[in-house]
Formats: sequence, C-alpha cells, structure tokens
Amino acid sequence: MTLAASAASHIDTLAPVSWFQRVNWARLLETYGLPALSALVVLLVGLWLARRIANLVPRATHRIGADPMLGNFLRNVAYVATLVIVVVLALATLNVPISPLLAVLGTAGLAIGLALKDSLSNIASGVMLVTLRPFHVGDVVTIAGQTGTVESVRIFQTVLNGADLQRFTIPNNLITAAPIINLTAQPNRRVEVVVGIGYEDDIAQAREIVLGLIHADKRVLAEPAADVVVYELATNSVNLGIRCFVRAGDWFGVKVTLLEQIKLAFDKAGINIPYPQQDMHLYLHGADGKTIDLKALVRDAPGPQQA
Repeated sequence: MTLAASAASHIDTLAPVSWFQRVNWARLLETYGLPALSALVVLLVGLWLARRIANLVPRATHRIGADPMLGNFLRNVAYVATLVIVVVLALATLNVPISPLLAVLGTAGLAIGLALKDSLSNIASGVMLVTLRPFHVGDVVTIAGQTGTVESVRIFQTVLNGADLQRFTIPNNLITAAPIINLTAQPNRRVEVVVGIGYEDDIAQAREIVLGLIHADKRVLAEPAADVVVYELATNSVNLGIRCFVRAGDWFGVKVTLLEQIKLAFDKAGINIPYPQQDMHLYLHGADGKTIDLKALVRDAPGPQQA
C-alpha cells in the first residue's frame, strides 16, 4: 500500500458516521416493519371480510324465509362484532399482549356499560323487536306516540316514515315500554265515524241515507255488514255510530269521503247536524228598578218616517 492510500484510509476511518448509517435497517424492518405490514394487511382484509359477512347475513335470512327486519338487524350486529375481532387480531400481529388488553377492555366495558345502560337497553329492546316481531318492515304502526311506516329496526333505534314525509327515529327501549299499535296487521280495517243529528230529526231516515251512501261505495266490504246505531243521547244531539269495513289501504280515503257525503246528504234531506250554541238574554232596568221589555220597546219604537 502506498503512502497516499494509507493516508486516505486513515482519513476515512476518522470521518464522522451519520445516524442513518448507524441504524440497523434490516433488523428494524424485521422487528417492526413486518409486523406493522402484517397488521395493516389483517386490518384491510378484516374490513373487507366484515362487509362481506354483513352483506351475506340478509341474504341468508331471506333464503330461510325470515323477516327482512331481522336480516338488517343481524347485519349491523355482525359488522360491529367482526370489526372488534379484526382490531384485536391486528394488535396481536403487532406483538401487543392480548391478555392484559382483554382485561383492560373488560374493565372498560363494564364502566362503559354502566354509563351507557340506556344504549344497552336499546340493544336488548332491538333484539326483542326482531325476535318477537310485533311489526314488520312496511307495516303502518303507532309507537311511542308516532304513526308511520316501518323502514328499519337498527341496533339502537327504529326508523318510521310519516305520512307528511317526516322521518321518526325512536329509541328501541321506548317502543318496548309502550303499547304497539299495528294498523296493518290485518288485511281489513273498520271505519268508524260519529255524527250527531237533532232530537227532532228522524233516526230511521238518517240511517237509511247513510247506509245508501255506504253501499254505493265499492271500496266498502259486504262482510261484515255495515251498520248505523245510536251511540249516545247527548246534551244537544243524538249521536249515530256509523261503522263499515274496508281494506286497510282504503281506510283513510273511505273515511273522509263518507264524512263529506253525509254532510251533503243531510243538508239536502233537511236533517240538522247540531253544534254547540249559546243563547244570550239582555235585560234593561229602568230608574224604578223594573225590567224593561225590550221586545215591546223595539215594537213601539218610531219608524224612520215617524222620526
């Protein structure tokens, strides 16, 4: 080796080494890079698998003839449960100890469960709704004071679509804690209206008119037969109960049409439909304290020509 080469080698040995050169990249990649890459792959595959499982659940429930509401509910539950499993597997791939993590999650779950007892109650109520099935998707129901068509039953809430294009999102625990009225559970439904007539009017004539209107409407079912009965002898009127059966989908249309036709027919026949009235009596007292007869006062008043 020449003197110049020896000097150059000595200079290279004394040159400072950067942090990039000091890092053992191969060992770092083996220790952290591969587990991180594996965890990312597990997470991505798990997300894809969670979506696949969630989409397969409604198809499976449909094949066995289950209600679509049950399939949608189980889809949400399966998706959340699969995500939890995927996250735990991803952490295990990163060499994170699972046992202490599960213990921490258990303790945290207990604390969260106590804090979110209403939410857990909603989940339990949702399970009851899809199991007992007091209504199905597409039914018209009255629940928690709201009336609408059932769109879906979710983990925490049930969604209704109202007749005014409103959307009601009702917590499940409120539904199971109150009466549930299913308006379309049966194919037929009874139309019932109450109309009052005067005491001086003929009940038989009013009944004949109403039955004629009912029989003329083709939407009214022949069986059970329609009837008109006296419901009440009220203070100002004789209240007639008018009852007939129609298809559930025709209920509202028949009711409003029948009310309008009854009003027009009663007016034409001279049958009075009473409404609350008040009679006011005015008395005048003279200087001597005697009551003045207003009718006589008006009768004896001078006319325009006499004035």
